[in-house]
Amino acid sequence: MSVFPRPFPALLGLALLPATSLFAQSVNTPTPAKVVQWTHLDPQKDNTMGISTQRTYDELLKNRIPTPVIVAVIDAGVDTTHEDLKRVLWKNPGEIVGNGIDDDKNGYVDDVHGWNFLGNRQGQNIDVDLYEETRLVARLKPLYEGKTRTSVPAARRAEYDLYQKVKKDFAIKVKEENEQYMELAPLAGQLEGINEQLKQALGVARIDTAVLRNPPGASTNPQLLQLTSQLYASLKSSGLPDLDAVVAQVKTGATETKKHLDYSLNLDFKPRAIIGDDEDDTRDHNYGNADITGPDALHGTHVAGIIAADRSNTIGIDGVAGPLVRIMGVRAVPNGDEHDKDVANAIRYAVDNGASIINMSFGKYYSPQRAAVDAAIRYAEAKGVLLVHAAGNESKNVDAVVHYPAPVPTTGTAYPHFLTIGASGSTNDAELTANFSNFGQRVDVFAPGVGIYSTMPGSTYGNESGTSMAAPTVAGMAAVLKSYFPQLTAADLKRIIMQSAAPVHTQVARPSDKKKVDFTTLSSTGGVVNLYRAVELATRQTAAKGGGASSAGGR
Repeated sequence: MSVFPRPFPALLGLALLPATSLFAQSVNTPTPAKVVQWTHLDPQKDNTMGISTQRTYDELLKNRIPTPVIVAVIDAGVDTTHEDLKRVLWKNPGEIVGNGIDDDKNGYVDDVHGWNFLGNRQGQNIDVDLYEETRLVARLKPLYEGKTRTSVPAARRAEYDLYQKVKKDFAIKVKEENEQYMELAPLAGQLEGINEQLKQALGVARIDTAVLRNPPGASTNPQLLQLTSQLYASLKSSGLPDLDAVVAQVKTGATETKKHLDYSLNLDFKPRAIIGDDEDDTRDHNYGNADITGPDALHGTHVAGIIAADRSNTIGIDGVAGPLVRIMGVRAVPNGDEHDKDVANAIRYAVDNGASIINMSFGKYYSPQRAAVDAAIRYAEAKGVLLVHAAGNESKNVDAVVHYPAPVPTTGTAYPHFLTIGASGSTNDAELTANFSNFGQRVDVFAPGVGIYSTMPGSTYGNESGTSMAAPTVAGMAAVLKSYFPQLTAADLKRIIMQSAAPVHTQVARPSDKKKVDFTTLSSTGGVVNLYRAVELATRQTAAKGGGASSAGGR
């Protein structure tokens, strides 16, 4: 599951510290009142590369009447009790809560807010799963290890070649995870010491960008000034709020990396036994349970908040979409790589239960049951549902390597209802492109994905970075368009979002090699999404067709 950036940008490029890679940072803090989110700001008015959300509502949508829209979040889980999400959750109108009966006869018992394909009927759930490379090596090694290509029947040589390739990628992953763990484990203590020493030296309780920009009492200490200056630049570009968050995230990164080594890369680990299904039978959908939160809902909760956190209350954050947009939770993404079978079933579940838009902030580089996923994507197309997919966080050119689910079928042109989203930063300068983001002509547009503040489990809030955050920004935009212009098709939504993303001719570092390039070369549109321009375009185009959205002023 390539959800959070990994490796994360080298945050502390300091002479006294080794270079390091960090996971996306997450800071869980209760927030009593609404905060300003840079994502919602306007490039012209605020000099920030947001999507102009607030300006759109204030100027273009204030007299228009919205219609209901359901957005499915296929993810690791959503906290259904969160103060900023509970009002905007989809409620299955045909299901009675907790009676143990499939009231609406859709094949899923008690699916009040969605469905969980990573659990069993006894309420047990998968948390950590294998990487796809691990699953493939475990399956193919007994068949092909030690054999030559010529000794394998011609009909099985393609599979033999796959094993040779995936075996190398598996070894690379093992090496990278080991190196990362050896780096992160001791780094946590080192950073913690630096953080505490700086607090004492500067006489502050928290080392954030404000303190680092003007460190109190440091003017007579050149060494301290140099350190704070370097820290300020790194912290500002990363989107992290303070050094406490850095320390916490390094500790979390070390723990997660160890978990991947012990489980996700363990050829003998068999987590799927919890579910008890035949994972090779992609036609089977009769498994799972109604627990859409699961054991670790951080990622999905953050994604859901970006899309549609309650805009009508006075606490927390504002999602992009509202007020009649509802979130359907579909749990299919473990800590590890998702199964193609689960992804295909999750897409079909969302489509069959009324979703107009599906957010998919996950991905991988092998898809052994791709045909099942492609069939589900085509099913969504036939039913008029837009799919929004994160481009991935490995700084790869996705024109050269496929990031699944793929935006293009094995034959033919790109799907007309499938958007692939790269991650951008808040400033229109060399750091406009998130240095972890995948890129290429198969990336349709970029959207805010660095230091994104959103909902966290337990009615808390925090920052995350990744194309996982950029995709729901666009899914939220699509929901706004669909809500206020309900006649728009999935293909219309994709076209309008892409056409309204004006090209940005800024020199940026190409994520793969840090070479300076024009930002327009990193995606098919060369632009960053903008809700204001998208609504303007939708208004013009629907009016031209004689199907303008309803307006309070016109009644």
